[in-house]
Order: sequence, then structure tokens, then C-alpha cells
Amino acid sequence: MTTYHNDNARTGLNDRETALTPAKVNVSSFGKLGFVAVDGKVDAQPLVLSALSVNGATHNVLYVATEHDSVYAFDADSGQTLWRVSLLRAGETPSDNRGCGQVTPEIGITATPVIDRGAGPHGTIYLVAMSKDAGGAYHQRLHALDVTTGAGLDGGPTEIQASYPGTGDGGSGGRVIFDPGQYKERDALSLAGGVVYTAWASHCDQRPYTGWVIGYDAGTLQQASVLDITPNGNDAAFWNSGAGPAADDQGNLYQLAGNGTFETTLDANGFPSQQDYGNAFLKLSTGGGKLAVSDYFNMFNTVAESDVDEDLGSGGALVLPDLVDGSGSIRHLAVGAGKDQNIYVVDRDDMGKFDPNRNAIWQELPGALAGAEFGMPAYFNGTVYYGAVGDVLRAYSIRDAKLSNTPTSTTSTRFGYPGTTPGLSADGVNNGIVWAVENGPTAVLHAYDAGDLGKELYNSALAPADRDRVGSGNKFITPTIANGKVYVGTADGVAVFGLLP
Repeated sequence: MTTYHNDNARTGLNDRETALTPAKVNVSSFGKLGFVAVDGKVDAQPLVLSALSVNGATHNVLYVATEHDSVYAFDADSGQTLWRVSLLRAGETPSDNRGCGQVTPEIGITATPVIDRGAGPHGTIYLVAMSKDAGGAYHQRLHALDVTTGAGLDGGPTEIQASYPGTGDGGSGGRVIFDPGQYKERDALSLAGGVVYTAWASHCDQRPYTGWVIGYDAGTLQQASVLDITPNGNDAAFWNSGAGPAADDQGNLYQLAGNGTFETTLDANGFPSQQDYGNAFLKLSTGGGKLAVSDYFNMFNTVAESDVDEDLGSGGALVLPDLVDGSGSIRHLAVGAGKDQNIYVVDRDDMGKFDPNRNAIWQELPGALAGAEFGMPAYFNGTVYYGAVGDVLRAYSIRDAKLSNTPTSTTSTRFGYPGTTPGLSADGVNNGIVWAVENGPTAVLHAYDAGDLGKELYNSALAPADRDRVGSGNKFITPTIANGKVYVGTADGVAVFGLLP
């Protein structure tokens, strides 16, 4: 499990899980095995490497990053600390919350890192850390660490700095400037084509800010490409509730942008006249080392939605596998949803661009969700799973390359703010289990039969004497399932679940 939601498509699926089956996941035989404590909030999804040699012994390794700017490597089975490093320099602290309650009380490592097991001498974990120095200046740095020791690699860290041609928010002399204090790296990192991509959120809606995607060479940590999606406007940052850019097999990235400037006047090719893409479903090409918007979709009422902060960028994009439509043609699709409660399915070969009278896309399910989407869908075996705010977890089956108009099954549990981002385990296409974390003062881990969400297999509140207490809820956490265990990040550590002895 080397990246957010398990793969670059962001499916959330581990289809090589043989120990956890619907027959075994119940309150009698499955539960909490332990808890690993850390020094801050765990907003990033925990990652796992299997059968890694560390200090001469073989371990399954659990990687945990914290808002206190620390990175831990634990034995994923015993909980033993293998190494821990702080990414703070002398005299530095994690950033304050910048007057915004989205990440609080401190901002350190917020985004889920990404691991390349083949990079460096033993494998490399890439991550972004925010800090504040003794003089009050803010820093965003990209780090590359050896997965076996935590030692820095590739001459890093690299200070994240950027500028882009334009006259938008924060601009000067015909260029917009990336100010590290104005942004946080909420989006998970993405590794595609040897480049680590970062995408940036503002602190609440505190201007000035614009929509940045910045790529770094994974081997050198040198800046490889920069794109601002509102270079002549404002806003349109990337929150995505912790989801990261999705990628297809050709290296194209897919992102949902937050509310912001969008020109309804289009050029001859159907793109906004000033290259401002607020509130859009974006396809970003990466060829030749250059980031560019190669296609997009935006809603017919996008300006009205942006005006009331009803943006698409509260959710994450999911790249679906190749699907065959009713005429026998292969379709390349992606799916996304945001605050307007609609599910949008776009054709990645022709996303639909902007039409002021209608949404010219492959499929739209208006009002499919009972609340805003603050998270990611998951995909398994011809089914897409969504868990919006205040809503049940819903399963939409796919037939002829289209989602069912209504859910094929739902949970009885409703998930309060921010809803839930499900994860999945299966053995190929068999023994599918949907895992979902319910936020609250005490979080609850749920497990459902992937074929029928009405069948709850387990939840951590059922065990007697508080045996399976997860810990304090953490709003955007995604469960990580690997090697017969489930890892759930909390406000002060990671709870570990598995088959009971």
C-alpha cells in the first residue's frame, strides 16, 4: 500500500487480501490488536510495505506521518518502532493553523506520502512538510527518505517555490507567485512517470490564492513542471478532502478543482478564454515534462455554484478501468462528485468541456447523494461506492459502462460529517469487504459485504467492554488494509485491527 487509496487510479482496493474474509470478519474473531502512539494528528493515510529488510531483519512496515512533522516506521505486526525522524530544522515548529480550522491546531505533514520501492538504495518515501521558523517565515519542503532508515535522500529536502505567467491573485510583474504560508498540501502526493506531483489548498478561503499543481523529479527533487489553473483569476485550490490526483496508464492526471474563477467565454477550442478553470473536472497532460490542461468538464451552472461555495473540489476523482458500452465499444471513464450531491461520469477521451445550457458528459446522476461529498469513492468488481455527508454508504453497479440510476445496496448506518471514504479488500473478485470509518469523538470502524452493503459484518462499537475502541475520530482518514490487518489513523496514533488470537 504505497499511495493514497492504494493505486494511482485511487480505487481504494487491495485485491490480494486472503486472510480477511466475510466469514472471519465478525465481533467474535476480529477486533483491535493494538495501537501505535505518535506525537500528533494522523491526517495522512498510513502506508505499508511488506517483507522489507530493516536492520538485518525482515518486517512488514507501517509508515505513519503526523501533523507534528514526524515520520514513523513501525513493524506492522508487532508495533515495534523501527525508526522515527523529525522533519523540523533547528528552531522550527510545525505551522500554526493560519487562522483556519480545517487543519488544527498545527500543520505539519497533512498529505498522504507516496512510496517508490524501487527508488534509492532500499526504496524511497516522498512527503511534504510545512513548518515555521524562528523568524516567523513559513516553509513547504519536499522530502525523500530511505524507507529502511528515514535518512534523507537525493540532496533534499527541496524548498517548494514557484511562479507562473498571469495577473491573478498574489501576482507581481505579470506572474503569480506561490507563497508557502498561504497554502497547505492537503492533497495526497501522486507519483507518475518519475515525477512527484503536489497539489495545493488554501487555508479556508483566505485570499490571495490560486490553483497550483507542482511536479518534482523523483530522482533529483528538482522542480520538473508547474501549472496554475487560475493564473488570471483567483481561488480554485485543491482540497479534495485528502484525495490526491488520480492518474491513468498514459500518465494523465485527473483532478477536481475548488470554487473559483471560470470564464464562460471560450476560445476556438472550447477552453476558457483566460485559462481559468475554477470548479472544473480536469485532465492534465504531463508529456514532455510539462503540465497542461488537455481537457476538462465544467457544469452549466458553475458560476452560480462557485458563488455559493458549492464546489466540485470537495471530493476526489476516480479513474475507472476500461469498460465496454452497450455497442461493444471500450470506454475510458472517470467519476467524481462534490458539494452539489450529483455524481459526474466523464469520458476521459472527450470530457465535455462547458456548455451553458447542459452538462454534455457521458453520464450524470443528479441528486444521487443525500449530502455533499467530502472524500473519495471506491471501486471493486463493477461497483462504485460513495459515502457522502450525513448519508448512507451507497453502491452503484456498472452495466454497459454506466452506473445504475439508483443504488444497488446501501448501509443502514448514516455517516455524519464528513461522510466516509471507503476502502476495500478482496481475494481477486472474491470475498469483497468494504471498510468504512465513522467519524466522531470516538471513531467506529465498519465492515460490510461488498456485494450487499445491507450486510454489516462487523463494527468496532459492538465488542464488549470497549475492547475495540478505535480512538478519537479524524475527519478524512481512510482505512489501510494489508496482510490481514486494518490500520485506522486517529488524533494521536493508529489503531490496528485483525483476526484475534
